[in-house]
Amino acid sequence: MSLIIEQAVKQLWEADNNKDPIAPLTEMYPNLTLEDAYAIQKQVQAWKLDSGSRVIGHKIGLTSKAMQNALGVPEPDFGSLFDDTLLPEGSFVDYQQFLQPKVEAELAFVMKHDLKGPGIHFHDVIRATDYIVPAFEIIDSRIRNWEIKIQDTIADNASYGALVLGSRGIPVDDLDLRTIGLVLEQNGEVIDTAAGAAVLGHPAAAVAWLCNKLAAFGEGLKAGDIVLSGSFTKAYEAKPGDVYTAHFGGVGRVQVGFKER
Repeated sequence: MSLIIEQAVKQLWEADNNKDPIAPLTEMYPNLTLEDAYAIQKQVQAWKLDSGSRVIGHKIGLTSKAMQNALGVPEPDFGSLFDDTLLPEGSFVDYQQFLQPKVEAELAFVMKHDLKGPGIHFHDVIRATDYIVPAFEIIDSRIRNWEIKIQDTIADNASYGALVLGSRGIPVDDLDLRTIGLVLEQNGEVIDTAAGAAVLGHPAAAVAWLCNKLAAFGEGLKAGDIVLSGSFTKAYEAKPGDVYTAHFGGVGRVQVGFKER
């Protein structure tokens, strides 16, 4: 492990544990590569596993063309989900457990079969999926003020914080995931609407991308894995007292609130 990777891992770990954001890694280490960033992510994950966390799946980020263009990248990124970050539907979570949280409304895929690339197509994902469930990803950044480039967010586990899953899973066989509509509410008021096609044209296409990307690391999806397929809308900042509700047409709803300690 290079000294830069070792230092970055320690800085991200301390930022998370102390709830004190750090300067962008790309500012401290201007020559940081994408390969370095994934290596940092992997090492932080290893420390989490050593501390008792368990990987329960993956998240996909930057699934919209607007976000990819904003960061100057041609494809999404990914990170890992951990068992101690899975929150029950309807939770009022402690705002102070995060640094600078935002919420994203997504569809979560729960895998029925193992799936490994390369060459995975979205039809393969549909066949390998047990069910989908409405979800909120609470994204968070250990980087101050979200001043991130692609290397920063990759190293920081794709800016992952926590996930909230709805209480009911729906089989995917008879659903057109492209046309599933979303109505997103903040404190009872509609703030955004979207459809599944906002996620790489098809949410299952995002999961297929992940399978093929993981193959480059010698990895794949496993039966039982949860996969957050990407946000239907932009991320919305969460503040103490906020309650967010996402209604997905034909799939159900999910809700999360934020409270002061």
